[in-house]
Amino acid sequence: MTSKTVSTPSFATQLREQIEYPAGGVLSKVLLKDNNCQYTLFCLASGTEISEHTSTRNATVHVLQGRGILTLEGREITLEPGIFVFMPANAPHALKAEENFAFLLTLSEITH
Repeated sequence: MTSKTVSTPSFATQLREQIEYPAGGVLSKVLLKDNNCQYTLFCLASGTEISEHTSTRNATVHVLQGRGILTLEGREITLEPGIFVFMPANAPHALKAEENFAFLLTLSEITH
């Protein structure tokens, strides 16, 4: 799926139909992008690790399927369907998929 930049406020998709697990690693799909936010579906194969990093934008994670461990600012958070996490900009975080794992990541601009 290609990313979609919208000028209208409406967009709908069935997230379960968008989930595709790679044989290994990470598959990401930008579902929607506007001037303030980017909404990306991440699908990680079991055992995949994303090393510690930061983002200059605020982020939320909404877990859709599977199970993983998020290390956020040194604290481990178990990720499973229904969990919602807010990560402030510049917060160090890392991720490990304990099984095939899908989540919606929203990045938002910081307004001052």
